[in-house]
Amino acid sequence: MAEQRGLTGYRRENGRVGIRNYTVILPVDDLSNAAAESVAHVIPGTLALPHAYGRLQFGPDLELTFQTLIGTGSNPNVASVVVIGIEPNWTNRIVEGIAKTGKKVEGFSIERNGDLKTIEKAARAAARFLQDDSEKQREPVEASEIMMSIKCGESDTSSGLGSCPTTAEVVDNWVDAGGTVLFGETSELTGGEHLIAARCINDDVRARFQSLYDDYIDVLDRTGANLLGSQPTQGNIRGGLSTIEEKAMGNIAKTGTKPVVGALESAEAPSSGPGLYFMDTSSAAAEAITLMAAGGAVVHLFPTGQGNVIGNPIEPVIKLTANPITAETMSEHMDQDCSGLLRRDYSLEEAGAQLMEITERTINGRLTCAETLGHREFVLTRLYQSA
Repeated sequence: MAEQRGLTGYRRENGRVGIRNYTVILPVDDLSNAAAESVAHVIPGTLALPHAYGRLQFGPDLELTFQTLIGTGSNPNVASVVVIGIEPNWTNRIVEGIAKTGKKVEGFSIERNGDLKTIEKAARAAARFLQDDSEKQREPVEASEIMMSIKCGESDTSSGLGSCPTTAEVVDNWVDAGGTVLFGETSELTGGEHLIAARCINDDVRARFQSLYDDYIDVLDRTGANLLGSQPTQGNIRGGLSTIEEKAMGNIAKTGTKPVVGALESAEAPSSGPGLYFMDTSSAAAEAITLMAAGGAVVHLFPTGQGNVIGNPIEPVIKLTANPITAETMSEHMDQDCSGLLRRDYSLEEAGAQLMEITERTINGRLTCAETLGHREFVLTRLYQSA
């Protein structure tokens, strides 16, 4: 792997490092989306994150929504947050959760105020925050301070042969440099889950991983669902992956060779030091990346085969493909064309070095394809229906 270039980032109040500097307008619930988007329209340069949920949820489903929203606001790529909710209690809970990071955050509720008053007060706070955030400066940082996440999508035979192994090169080097990497996609480990279990660093981590995976299998068993057509997807099947086991082998290939040092719930932040972590996530791209960003990841590597256009509003998504058809027909979406790897134009190590360079440039401020095209997919994960 080529020598690492100097990296820069934004050091937040709690010492964590981000690579973007967003002033976020965060709605607590679907009813508050309009007000949040209005504030972002009035104060250009701020970023609203509308979503579809947040009302009449309960139990673990509600807790996951809170954890995702608090984690999103706490992400090091976010400089400050204005929270808007329909009522004050849940709004204050999210404000208090984000405030633990030390960053600036204020909350506003619509009940007994109405949209117009709420928008005015929230916009004034957002304007102050944006001005303060604009003065924040990048400073030299180490790879060990930057949390990465990985996920693949629209996989085909070229994924397991090319783009996923290329990603693994960066993952291994990132961990060797003292960094932290998150991977997930619980359903897409099926048939290869024993390979991940074997890499768990100790019995406690192994038991935790197996429990999370078994919970997923239990859901399938209780519903009697047949996943064919969803796993593998129609795109996977078109690309030559006929079974979930074939898909799992490519998925696992991108995780590299390092031990798995922890197994996390959805949106949970690592707390036991650097290394490679499994996070229990859906395999749906927007949901998985939203959860990983809520866990603290600030840059994402996304190998694809048939082509995926995914982005995220706060975590830059770097996409790569080894499929020459995808590289040609969807070039505006691909940050790296590594199809030359399958033609033996260069080695896997060289492909990994290319991806490492792209990653370092993204960390230092270069926009990804998804960022330039305005892809900001932000999707909360739901566990069951509302009350």
